[in-house]
Amino acid sequence: MTTNVGGIDRALRIIAGIALIAFALLSGNQYAWIGWIGVVPLATAMLGWCPAYSMIGVSTCSR
Repeated sequence: MTTNVGGIDRALRIIAGIALIAFALLSGNQYAWIGWIGVVPLATAMLGWCPAYSMIGVSTCSR
């Protein structure tokens, strides 16, 4: 696993993940469970590796 998620991309993933999880926890909506998808961008941001980027050959890391 080589790092393929850069700094700005990582920050945006963290923000999006936290927002989605907050929606899941704080919303009284019947579709609030969808917010748990926010775990995926948080995990990819922490690992610095995105499997989708690997499949299509994209990297946002500056080398």
